[in-house]
Amino acid sequence: MVLLDPVTMSAPTGKGTTGQTSKAKDGEAPTQAVRTLASSQAQITEHVHSVLLLSSFLLQFKSLVADPVTAMSNSVPIVAFVQALYAIICLPAAGSDVAKPAKKLRPGEKRKPGSESAGPNAAVTTLVALALSAITTFALHVVLVLFGAPFLTHVPHTFLCSMHLALLGLFPLFYTRGVSTKDWLEVLSARAPFDEAFGGLVGTCVGAWLGAVPIPLDWDREWQKWPVTILCGMYGGYLVGKVIGGTFAFGKRFG
Repeated sequence: MVLLDPVTMSAPTGKGTTGQTSKAKDGEAPTQAVRTLASSQAQITEHVHSVLLLSSFLLQFKSLVADPVTAMSNSVPIVAFVQALYAIICLPAAGSDVAKPAKKLRPGEKRKPGSESAGPNAAVTTLVALALSAITTFALHVVLVLFGAPFLTHVPHTFLCSMHLALLGLFPLFYTRGVSTKDWLEVLSARAPFDEAFGGLVGTCVGAWLGAVPIPLDWDREWQKWPVTILCGMYGGYLVGKVIGGTFAFGKRFG
């Protein structure tokens, strides 16, 4: 009779378990959707934010049609302020306990005292997110040109349009996601889970694309000039995408 050593027999099983554990670690912790803060102040600001953006855009629409460059440049500080206020009050800053999934403690492990209270400074995170949005404006300018924006003419128009696109679509993501390579790979490949920030980006891009439809039509309207309809689509798409991403589609992914 062949004798089997239980120690020897358990060794391969242990290796298999280790291999499965390492594979699980490699594929674990997918990017999570970021919930807005649950405070009553955040809930009120969330609705006021949409009203402020929409009303400020509608109030400047006539001046936008008459002089797009002046209107867009004058509205940049307003949009930046409204977006920053919304982010500070309603969204968790990148690196905070709310923005990242809660870490499960091992059996017998105790949570370190003070670990829950420690977190990033909202003001610093806002400034960094604004700076990153300003930097990406140049890349967005190139993208708009590749998608058909005038190359040699209307340069200020395209650049300011890119700045509005960055403030609407990218600033909330920089505020909540930071510069995490994993998060941004999912965002750029459209595999990130829907939340208000990512939904706003998708809505902004889709709205900008749809806003380009009336430009070549032979209607001879003043508001058809570049980039008035693009901005209309961007603002409308951002507000719709933000609402859908934060409600019906929250946590879902494309595909």
